[in-house]
Amino acid sequence: MAKDLDKVKRYGQDLRKNYPRSPREKLGGYVIAAPCVDKCRAFLLGINGEYNYWPCSLASQWFTFAGITPEQFKEVVATGASDEEIAEWIVSHSQVKNTDDVLKWNNQLRDMRLSEMSLQAQQYLEEYIPKVVPKHRPVYVWFDVYDLEEKRL
Repeated sequence: MAKDLDKVKRYGQDLRKNYPRSPREKLGGYVIAAPCVDKCRAFLLGINGEYNYWPCSLASQWFTFAGITPEQFKEVVATGASDEEIAEWIVSHSQVKNTDDVLKWNNQLRDMRLSEMSLQAQQYLEEYIPKVVPKHRPVYVWFDVYDLEEKRL
């Protein structure tokens, strides 16, 4: 697949000024995939700011489940593919073919409480949350951290 950064620019957003999409937003049927695209496009264009495309704990959850590598995904995004084209690619390249398994995984991630995360993740979030989440806003599930920090909630 050939890189086409001019096409990537058409869809990329400057993450130094804007936030990526919520991890709750689906692409290709998967939560987490939409912000992965946003971060990858911004990374390719050098406008990712503080956001990492890879390594990223959020993206690693999706890559592991779908059986897609970060490098494979980056190659597709680098072609300048639209969200619709990337969604089609995700569906055709995911190792998970049962839509009910995807549905269950999406809901598991959407509903994941901090206490259900690895001890390492809990230790990190214990310090991170007070720095980025307004004190008057409770965190009920993992995705709340992103949506509160990025002012979607």
